[in-house]
Amino acid sequence: MFQLGKTIVSEDILEKDFVCNLTACKGACCVDGDAGAPLSQEETEILQAIYPKVKPYLRPEGIEAIERLGTWVVGTEQDLETPLIDNKDCAYVIFDGDTALCAIEQAYNEGIVDWKKPVSCHLYPIRIKDFSEFAAVNYDRWDICDDACTLGKELQVPVYKFVKEALIRRFGENWYAELEKVAGELAEERKK
Repeated sequence: MFQLGKTIVSEDILEKDFVCNLTACKGACCVDGDAGAPLSQEETEILQAIYPKVKPYLRPEGIEAIERLGTWVVGTEQDLETPLIDNKDCAYVIFDGDTALCAIEQAYNEGIVDWKKPVSCHLYPIRIKDFSEFAAVNYDRWDICDDACTLGKELQVPVYKFVKEALIRRFGENWYAELEKVAGELAEERKK
């Protein structure tokens, strides 16, 4: 672990490799698990605002869940998160064949909304835990992502490079530049 501004960062994000492999996992992270995607307060407001534009992209089950539960929910640990369909799929999940995709991202890709998706989804496999004085930046190892780890190793892409856009979105360009500097220093140390 190392400190970077007001974050405590796990070295795993620099040392572990990762590249999503949708052809292998079929978007399992959107349909497996026991909670929706973590959200910030600001993101709950965005979801409420864009829901009418995203709704045409959703499956009937997703629409039903959102209209019954809301565009976001308070989870069991009092965290804000996306609602689920029958405690399984994220309500915003759509399918291309048997591959789970995000309806919000689909609307974004088509220029319908200007928000890509919750930053927690964009950051995965990195998970952020906010505390009063700092944020913890950790690598979340999940067996459904084994193929992503294998592909990342083959392509030699560390986690932090795979989620560069999302890290910049969350922490800014300067923070990411500092992260790259630390990564370079650690790489040099390993060579010695």
